[in-house]
Parts: sequence; C-alpha cells; structure tokens
Amino acid sequence: MRVIHSCLALVIGALIATAFAAHADLFGDATSPANAKSLSDIVKLVEDYGYKTITEVEFEDRKWEIEVHQANSREIELEVDAVTGQISPSDRGMYPF
Repeated sequence: MRVIHSCLALVIGALIATAFAAHADLFGDATSPANAKSLSDIVKLVEDYGYKTITEVEFEDRKWEIEVHQANSREIELEVDAVTGQISPSDRGMYPF
C-alpha cells in the first residue's frame, strides 16, 4: 500500500510539473517592455483624457486594458499602448469616441 501511495505521489508530481512547464510563459505577456511608460503615467493619461473613475487595470499583450466609468455610469474599456500611451477603445468595450 505504501508503494502505491509513493507511485501515485510521483505520478501526480510529474503531471503537475509537466503542466507547469507547458505554461511556464503564462505570465510572459504580463510583463511590460523596458521602454514602457509607468502605470502612474498611463493612469494620468487616461485621467487627463477625461476619464476620472478607473475601476480596473490589467496588462496583457503589451498593452494596458483599462475599465472606466463615465458620470452616467456607462462602462467603457480602453486599451493603452504601454510604450506610446496611445488610447483606443477596446474591441470588448463600448466605444467612447
């Protein structure tokens, strides 16, 4: 019985290690480039553009995805280029422009 538990533990460990290795770059796209603007600069750009209520910020695919709410409670998702700071509507959000 003890051998079965040891073998089972080894198999489970190998499966976990394999899954981890397969997804080792899971957070690879969550790291901003060396020449990227800081998050505080990005937030300031969005606020200067007129969006004061930022409710969610996420970094993915070399861009910031920012969820904002307007005064009328309308939710908008923006994408901000991490390097240039260019603001554009998200494909998933409502278009504010």
